[in-house]
Parts: sequence; structure tokens; C-alpha cells
Amino acid sequence: MARDHEAHNRAFWDADADDYQAAHGEALDTAPRGWGAWRIPEAELGVLGDVRDLDVLELGCGAAQWSLALAEDGARVVGLDQSAAQLHHARGCGVPLAQASGEAAPFADDSFDVVFGDHGAMGFCDPEVTVPEVSRILRSGGLLAFCISSFLKWLTDEEAGSTHELQRGWFGDHALVWPEGVAEFQLPYGEWLALFRRHGFEVEDLLHLRAPKDGTTTYDEFVPYVWARRWPAEEIWRVRKR
Repeated sequence: MARDHEAHNRAFWDADADDYQAAHGEALDTAPRGWGAWRIPEAELGVLGDVRDLDVLELGCGAAQWSLALAEDGARVVGLDQSAAQLHHARGCGVPLAQASGEAAPFADDSFDVVFGDHGAMGFCDPEVTVPEVSRILRSGGLLAFCISSFLKWLTDEEAGSTHELQRGWFGDHALVWPEGVAEFQLPYGEWLALFRRHGFEVEDLLHLRAPKDGTTTYDEFVPYVWARRWPAEEIWRVRKR
């Protein structure tokens, strides 16, 4: 049986999928190789690098815009999402799809060269479960890369958006269920580092994303723009399996 947060999140995304794609689908289609709410180009950040002939898993793919783009770049891509309604928007994209939780990926050990997510399962699943699960399905030398809301945004967020004041503590439980029912996870940086080390990962990079000059976004939770120019609202971890 799914843990409580998984059931909450599956129900949320199944109910929200049509509205989500109506609000954000055009931006995702236009810039499929872009990271985060501001669609900062992969060509600029170089997170994934050359994926040609690599086995790649998108962990929390939604309508699979990223997956399709990487397949066009020569990768062998699989898109995973636990929401049937989100995957409905990806049907016919030409990429293999799997409906499953990021906490229990239905793949054999050592299946992938790259596992990545852009505000996908690494933010909406328990990292204490997803990190060892990704380690299991990654080959030796494989890359895990994921974009999530920054820890600073986590500390300062309230329902109306990011503030200039701390809203929650650094220590303690780092699972949060928002009023609409979606559960989100974050960890302090030291806890991420310890978690990666326990499961055989070495950190290659931690990128703090800044809203581009005169940038726009369809994601209201990442405005105001001035805040996202002064402080990072998103971060990308890039870690490699030893």
C-alpha cells in the first residue's frame, strides 16, 4: 500500500494534470531542455551533458517533454510518473512510459546510466527512500541529477509565496503537506551530503538557479521575480555513483 504522502500526491496530480498542462504545457513544449520554473537552458547549465546512446530515466516525467527531447538527442529514455492522468498527456510521445512511484521503480538493478528529474519525484518522494532506490537502478559511474525548490525557498515559503522571513525551522521534519494536498520534501545540505555518501554517491555540483534577467515563468509559486533574482528559488544537485 502506498505511504500517505504518495497517496496524497497521486490524488493531487491526477486531479490537477489537465489544469497543469493547460497552464504550463506550452512553456514546457517550447523549452523542453530547460531547467526549473524559469526554463534555464540545459545548453547553458550542462547538467546532463551528452546523452547519446545512454540509458536515461526521467523520474517524475509528467507529459514527458524532457524525455522526448532527450530521445531526439539519441538517448534511450524511459519516463516514469505515478500519476495516470499526467501520463495520459504523454501518450503517443514515442517514449516508453512507466506508471510507478519513484520510491519503488519497476526496473532491474544497474539499468540506467542517467536518472534525472526536473521538479519530479526527488521533490515529491521521501529522499531517504528515493536516493537508495536510484543507487540501485544506476550503473557504476551513473549520474543522478535533479532540480528541486531550494532549501532557502523551503525555509521562507508560505502559502502566498516566498517571503523575506523564516517560516519554518532548519532542524526537524522536512516533509510538508501544502493546503491543496501535495506533499513536498527537502533536507538541509549536510543531510543531503550524508544521505548521498551512505548510498555510494559523490557530489559533482550543486547549482543555485537565478531567474534570468527579464525572465518570465508560468509558475506563480516562483514569483515575485525580484525575489528570484536576489535569492535562489531552485537548486540542482548533480551526484555520481561511485
